[in-house]
Amino acid sequence: MDDEGLSIVSQSLAETQDLGSVLGQLLDGQEVLCLEGELGTGKTSLVQAIGRAQGVRTPITSPTFTLVNEYHAREGTLYHIDLYRLGRPEEIVQAGIDAYFYGDGICLIEWAEKAGALLPAEHLYITLTHAGEDKRHISLRARGDSYRRLLDRLRITIRFAT
Repeated sequence: MDDEGLSIVSQSLAETQDLGSVLGQLLDGQEVLCLEGELGTGKTSLVQAIGRAQGVRTPITSPTFTLVNEYHAREGTLYHIDLYRLGRPEEIVQAGIDAYFYGDGICLIEWAEKAGALLPAEHLYITLTHAGEDKRHISLRARGDSYRRLLDRLRITIRFAT
């Protein structure tokens, strides 16, 4: 199963949040979105916009110290996971976090690269990289047919894809 990708250049935090809002509106409630990027690239901002689009009414904060935050969303539960403090996949299993990857709800995983082979075979992988003060390169890679369809719908909706 090959990856299918989409590259976006976001000129500002507002554009990154616009992407998150559109993406959040397209989610059905059973997706796994994996986010990778250095500190300050906008991972949490993207998650916040996705959550708002999903009808989350409470503030979405980074779960760096709690590891997992759960929110009531339009399509069920939104799980916001932050693997920053974990060093190895074994720690993810020991903490029971890998169960969220296969549960009901939308699973948004920051620092997903730390999970490695624990990630579901089908998911949407989003990489954010700095490209200037406010500018970001955002790469979305679909693994699986449902995520390819999601990217197709996203392509139709957004204006700043390359």
